[in-house]
Amino acid sequence: MEYYCGIDIGASTAKLVIIDRAGRIIAKAIGRSGVDYAKTSEQLLTDACADVSIDRSQIAGSLSTGYGRDNVPWADAKMTEIACHGKGAYFHFKQCITVIDIGAQDSKIIHLDDAGKRKSFKMNRKCAAGTGAFIEEIAHRLSLDISELNALAESSTKDISLGSFCTVFAATEVLEKIRAGVNVADIVRGAFGSVVKRIVEMDRIEGLLVATGGVVAHNPFLARLLGESFGAEAHIAPDAQYTGAFGAALFAAEQQSQS
Repeated sequence: MEYYCGIDIGASTAKLVIIDRAGRIIAKAIGRSGVDYAKTSEQLLTDACADVSIDRSQIAGSLSTGYGRDNVPWADAKMTEIACHGKGAYFHFKQCITVIDIGAQDSKIIHLDDAGKRKSFKMNRKCAAGTGAFIEEIAHRLSLDISELNALAESSTKDISLGSFCTVFAATEVLEKIRAGVNVADIVRGAFGSVVKRIVEMDRIEGLLVATGGVVAHNPFLARLLGESFGAEAHIAPDAQYTGAFGAALFAAEQQSQS
């Protein structure tokens, strides 16, 4: 049996998947990207293979993507995360879609046609606002764990807004709202709304709205707000945090079959 591997090394987290010829995920691994991407990629591959008792010789093709894609010694090829997120999302929906990937350091809007061909894409400006880093900073200022945010946002009873888009200024604004007695749940929802507003300003959507990335995987309420703001239902891709790695594995399988 032959398998294919894709790894997505982001600025914060590294994700790896192993798929079979049919595109089924049979193993996956995740960990902090750290500062030594080569070491991280080696560890994730070793862990994933061990979990399902696969020998590395059975991996017929591999491809890397993400911020650290140039630092994966065992990868046969590499592609941008824009291409891989599009590929991974289209596999599940197979129609005209707009993919919104909210990452730790950047956010992307990717337009694909009915055949899965990319028509256009846009990325946010070089600023943490509208990204996972913004959410992490707000959590830090509220002395909360990231895992607590989604439930708090869902329990919010008041729609407030953060006037500051800049992460630094927004953090100060959060402290001011705490002093003013604003409910923490409402502040968290306001932070989610701030991220959504920045993304909505980036571009329009066409076709089905599909959200990918770790931020929406752990915070489905943010995806719901995203859909409401665009006036369309937001579909969270299966294994959304692994979409880029999954797309990379699909490309690896495709390239191997063409060789």
